[in-house]
Amino acid sequence: MSVKIHPSAVIEPGAELGADCEVGPFSYIGPHVRLGDGCRLQSHVVLDGRTTLGAGCTVYSFACIGKQTQDLKWKGGTAYVEIGPNCSFREYVTIHASSFDGGKTVIGSNCNLLAYCHIAHDCIIGDHVIMSNSTQLSGHVEVGDHCVFGGMGGAVQFIRIGRFSMVGGTAKAVQDVTPFTLVEGSPAEPRMINKIGLERNGFAPEQIRALVETYKIFFRRNLRAEEAAARALAEFPGNAEVAHFVEFVRTSKRGVSRPPTAGKSEG
Repeated sequence: MSVKIHPSAVIEPGAELGADCEVGPFSYIGPHVRLGDGCRLQSHVVLDGRTTLGAGCTVYSFACIGKQTQDLKWKGGTAYVEIGPNCSFREYVTIHASSFDGGKTVIGSNCNLLAYCHIAHDCIIGDHVIMSNSTQLSGHVEVGDHCVFGGMGGAVQFIRIGRFSMVGGTAKAVQDVTPFTLVEGSPAEPRMINKIGLERNGFAPEQIRALVETYKIFFRRNLRAEEAAARALAEFPGNAEVAHFVEFVRTSKRGVSRPPTAGKSEG
């Protein structure tokens, strides 16, 4: 099908638009941008830099994607933004390119970023991630699949947000957030396993129970990390979710966020 471009839009020579794309009034597409089939750009959208959008993405008014990083360490070169299919970027979303030559800022598929969200340089965002209004991610943050951020939350540089976790509204994550966990506060601290999120994503009751017990082993049993890991793996042998939780903690470089009562025995 044909591409629909409003007469007021500016499409630089070299830009590639897939079949059935629509570009709204006063939008700008830079010369190195590539759009997959069926992308929809509303009015006043800016796509620039070495930016690729997968098929079926929708970008709302005044979003700006692919511009140069704000990192003052930027020395020039070629930096990228790569976005998977079926993502939605609401009003005033900003996503910046990598801070070093050849680097990438990456967003997976089926993500939904609400108004005023910001994704800084070199972030890696998984699939099916939801970021509520004004979520702010600093550079080099990694976000796992199926994470949810409440409004006005965020994360500092170089930390990881484990998959199927939820960062509550206005929460500030300053250390790695363990998978399957709900965190709140500033600094963000774990409150419990993200039961509702797991139920909504089809986790069986026995899977959730195993994760609840693993959470207690790590954060309520007054055990060192390796002792907690050994006990969790022994109690739930072959459980993929528990093994993932343990491996996430073991591979943390910034340390994992812990609740204020961590280390106090509850039996």
